[in-house]
Amino acid sequence: MRLVIADDHPLFRMGLKYALLHQGFDVVAEAADGLQALEACRALQPDAALLDVKMPGLTGIEVCERLRLTHPQIVSVLITTFAEPAIIQAARGAGARGYVSKEMDPEQLAQHLRDIIAHPEVDRLPQVEVPRLTPRESEVLPLLAQGYSNKEIAKNLGVSPDTVKDHLARLYAKLDAGDRTEAVSRARSIGLLG
Repeated sequence: MRLVIADDHPLFRMGLKYALLHQGFDVVAEAADGLQALEACRALQPDAALLDVKMPGLTGIEVCERLRLTHPQIVSVLITTFAEPAIIQAARGAGARGYVSKEMDPEQLAQHLRDIIAHPEVDRLPQVEVPRLTPRESEVLPLLAQGYSNKEIAKNLGVSPDTVKDHLARLYAKLDAGDRTEAVSRARSIGLLG
């Protein structure tokens, strides 16, 4: 299986390359940033691209998205230290077929990659539960994130402060949050806020 690997940390990239070579993969190119990864994929047409989530130039998610549009036969797999729900949601939307942890041992990594490449139609990204917000809750949440008070939110939406309190109570329940800060943090982590 032919791979392009991309990570902006040279020592990690080198270790990853040798681990994958030892596991029988053919690493046809290495890239230190997203633009290099995209160019290598376009030129070499590997079976898969193993992409760090956070890289200069283009992120791994942005590379996934471009490959999905121009080279859908290349299987995009993200490398990450930990997969936040918002990253998982963005990766799924960009067309990533899976992710591997930087903490995996080489045998585990190789088996996971083989499974993803052999069955790219299977979504191997973890499922993220995103609560369904009402249209009004979707209007309240960004104002809450901007630090507006209940009175300011009420004025902005043309409702009473008591109505805002009701919407906030439902938001807190849906986000399993105890206060404003926790609600905003949780909403960001699952991709409800940019």
